Amino acid sequence: MGAGLEDFEPWLALWNLVPEGDVMSMPVTRSRLLPVRAGEQAAMLKLAHSADERRGATIMAWWDGQGAAPVLAAQDEALLMVRAAGDTLTSMVRAGRDEAATVILCQVVARLHAPRERPPPAAPSLAQQFFALSQSDDPTLACARRIASKLLEAPRDPVLLHGDIHHGNVLDFGPAGWLAIDPWGLVGERAYDYANIFANPDLASVTPDRFAARLAQIARTADLEPARLSAWAHAHAGLSAAWHAQDGSDPAAPRAVLAILEETG
Repeated sequence: MGAGLEDFEPWLALWNLVPEGDVMSMPVTRSRLLPVRAGEQAAMLKLAHSADERRGATIMAWWDGQGAAPVLAAQDEALLMVRAAGDTLTSMVRAGRDEAATVILCQVVARLHAPRERPPPAAPSLAQQFFALSQSDDPTLACARRIASKLLEAPRDPVLLHGDIHHGNVLDFGPAGWLAIDPWGLVGERAYDYANIFANPDLASVTPDRFAARLAQIARTADLEPARLSAWAHAHAGLSAAWHAQDGSDPAAPRAVLAILEETG
């Protein structure tokens, strides 16, 4: 076995998998990934680092390939899913195809939110997601806190949310199309799953013109009120800025969204 493969060994043996690359560590969640071959199928083996990540695996299995990457097997902290291949939405945006990338994101979210015959797995409420913002004493986030509080007090159209939709979490699976990975799993207003799009995939994407174009496109495609969608974008940008303050990372993208909203609002 190569370096870093020790923790993967039980799952490689259980599911008869062959490693096809190096172990990768996810920067925020610290879960680990290993490209593998399951028979003729290119797959990804993920070892969850937290209970939240394990819940995400359960939700992936419940989605059953409808809007999310197909799950081949799951047990305890291990998740085996089909491996993506092909283009990325980030490269699509950087090539000047932002509208096409946004269409794909909206289509994927709609599939994830579609009704299923089986009840969804248990998941925490969206209100819990906003703890960092609600506890922040940063005066520059006061408006975002007020907006978030108002939205959370009277949610509309509650669904099981992915919780972290952005250009890096929707991948090209070839004939199966574009599908989501790495859900957080929350229960709340469906508009929230579109809010993170505005600050992604990078700071260069956050401009007043692009924000306005995305707002109109998403509202039309997802049948959302533009003002309500804009409010969720404001609340999420505040939350993201609060998270960045907690971990000392760069808040430039969510701060740019906040600046656009405060300038136009």
